[in-house]
Amino acid sequence: MFGTILISIITFMNIYVLWRLTSVPFLKEHISLKILIGAGLILWASFVLGRKFGHGGTGVLARTLEMIGMNWMAVLFLIFICLFGMDLVTGFGLFFSRLAPSLRGFALIAGVALSLIALVQGLRPPVLQSYEVLLKDLPDEMDGTEIVTVCDLHIGSVIGKRWLENRVAQVQEQQPDLVVLLGDIFEGHGRPQDDLLQILSGITAPLGVWAVTGNHEFHRGNKENVGLIKDAGFQVLHDRWIEVRPGFILAGVDDLTSRRRAGLGGNPVSQALKDRPPGATIFLSHTPWETEKAAEYGVGLMISGHTHGGQIWPFGYLVRLGYPLLEGRYEVEGMTVIVCRGTGTWGPRMRLWRPSEIVKVILRKKQDAHL
Repeated sequence: MFGTILISIITFMNIYVLWRLTSVPFLKEHISLKILIGAGLILWASFVLGRKFGHGGTGVLARTLEMIGMNWMAVLFLIFICLFGMDLVTGFGLFFSRLAPSLRGFALIAGVALSLIALVQGLRPPVLQSYEVLLKDLPDEMDGTEIVTVCDLHIGSVIGKRWLENRVAQVQEQQPDLVVLLGDIFEGHGRPQDDLLQILSGITAPLGVWAVTGNHEFHRGNKENVGLIKDAGFQVLHDRWIEVRPGFILAGVDDLTSRRRAGLGGNPVSQALKDRPPGATIFLSHTPWETEKAAEYGVGLMISGHTHGGQIWPFGYLVRLGYPLLEGRYEVEGMTVIVCRGTGTWGPRMRLWRPSEIVKVILRKKQDAHL
């Protein structure tokens, strides 16, 4: 269903962009209508073929189709936004009727320029974003503990070996005490290459590497990727808690988005947090939902991902409708919430004003007010 809706949206945007470009004076004078239509059909087909044959395939051809199709989707989106915005300003040609065609040409240039910027930003290494968090009841010996968070790697046909090697090195350079992976580790449309799993297993930390599942771990009902996470040597928190050290609890839930889409009931947050011992609790959830409930259970820090921060501006405004906590740091009823923008990318290897990130959290013991 998602694929059908996505292809329908892309088809509409292709038609709209082609329609508006046929009125741009420079293009009308130098490029025939047949060439414009032909180019539009080829680019549209690149996306459809990328979805059909590249999405879950392996090999050079599959990766190439996936890369071209997904990147065209992002380029088309940015050009569409610029052209549509210009149409709103000009009343679809009713205002400034003589200038409107030329203004569409400037909108096209703006869309292409934003696409190039997004491509550069998408290919850059993730930035390191650091936060200090005060936690009540944190054991004295855990004061200064450093947690490195990685989320939304989306390892698969587009994101490959060299990129992953660099990310593992980037994590290990921080010499973290504990590492958490917040789901969508794999793209989920096919089994990742074995050498990628070997590289991923290079992430180590004295207090362990812990993970929760994301929606892509359950793509099309395929649960094999959960087993692959465990094969890489990571410990997965399925709606449960673990006392990593006395008074230091780590809890996690399976992806809340997947659970809602599947119509599953239950109370996973309560299941993950009930009957735990006293101490400081860090709660891991791929989707930044049910924060108030986590706070009610006395969680001191919740870490999530999933949103990618919108990935490509201005798409984040739409994402925020479903995920109000989009990126960065929030305070919810005395609990700190950190939402990671994602270490990798979904779909296009492009980001616009929303860089990829690896999050480091430094834990500090919160002193009692009377001291």
